[in-house]
Amino acid sequence: MGKILGISIKNYGCLKNIRMGQLYSDRQADPLGNMVAIIGPSGNGKSTLADAFGFIADCISTDVESACDANNRGGYDQIVSQGSKDPIEFELYYKETSNSRPITYELTIAKDKTGRPYVQKERLRQRKANNKNGRPLSFLNLQEGKGYVFEGKDGGENEDGTVEGNKVEVSLNETRRLGIVALGAMKQYSRIEQFLSFLRSWYLCYFSPDAARQTQTAAPTAHLNRIGSNLNNVAQYMFRENASEFKKILSEIQSKIPNIDRIEPEKMPNGQMVLQFFQDGFKEPFYSPRMSDGTLKLFAYYLLLHEKDPRRLVFIEEPENGLYHQYLSALAGEMSKSVGTGYTKQLFVTTHSPFFVNALQPEQVWVLKKEADGFSTAKRASDYDLVDEMIEAGAQMGDLWYSKYFG
Repeated sequence: MGKILGISIKNYGCLKNIRMGQLYSDRQADPLGNMVAIIGPSGNGKSTLADAFGFIADCISTDVESACDANNRGGYDQIVSQGSKDPIEFELYYKETSNSRPITYELTIAKDKTGRPYVQKERLRQRKANNKNGRPLSFLNLQEGKGYVFEGKDGGENEDGTVEGNKVEVSLNETRRLGIVALGAMKQYSRIEQFLSFLRSWYLCYFSPDAARQTQTAAPTAHLNRIGSNLNNVAQYMFRENASEFKKILSEIQSKIPNIDRIEPEKMPNGQMVLQFFQDGFKEPFYSPRMSDGTLKLFAYYLLLHEKDPRRLVFIEEPENGLYHQYLSALAGEMSKSVGTGYTKQLFVTTHSPFFVNALQPEQVWVLKKEADGFSTAKRASDYDLVDEMIEAGAQMGDLWYSKYFG
């Protein structure tokens, strides 16, 4: 479980200094919800924001230098905000459950004397138990790979240096890998282990219909990969785990995909399971290689929403690409319904489509806007004048955006 209540990003491309949601330094702000839609004109930072999430995920799976080079980022000098001499900084305000104490994670990535990126600072903070208003204690604090960590589920160091709990001095050999990755593998650091598990559950979706048409070997897989090339493998896994439940899911999905009469699984002689799409007007089924891009995308998105063990944070860029505009409002509504109000799933979506935004509420929508200095700002739609009042009067979010009432 778990979700991000707020995020701060500094010196990452055009995101020189943006804050979204609630942070420890701004606890009066409303937290991010389970559905977060990011809108704005092209070139205003939506893809950069998505890439910032991907960058953090890449830092977890590899190291900060490899993350700087991955996915055509071009290295640290191409990522850091133009003209900035300050390092890249991230701050996540995270909560595991409604009853748990929030955790603040701070990460600073800079260049060392050789010009290579490394982890300059890393800190985790949390209030001690039964202390609603006290300042949080640092239970991980590393500077250039050296510092301390606290064992167990409570304790930490105060700003004045006083210690509560079992403090352990640490010195990491590798400063290009995150400290939470090294220490989160150890059971005695249970809070770090839990937070790391949350970060590792992130899913950045780059679905490609062409990849989904590929024939895979028979290998049941619990989750879609980033490009969706294992679509049939995920279906095979869901069928194996609970065939009757999977058929119910297919029945629900087929009702939401236009011109599809039914979807049925078929087991091949080699053990692989493939999906049969029965289209209106045709007696014989079609398989994924013959399905349209839009049908495959809709099916993949709806399948993602029905994962048995869902990723706790999913980021999808521009789901409207390749889809008929009249399908988008229903898709947005299903996404919003799927994530609910608890701490199981959180969904971030960038979009250009007012039809998609029409299904959302003002508090779910964030506007990225490029200012005169070339850097972006982020503002929640509900913070614009008159938006809430107009929604209460019956207006729709996408229509207001298209008519330039905000953004």
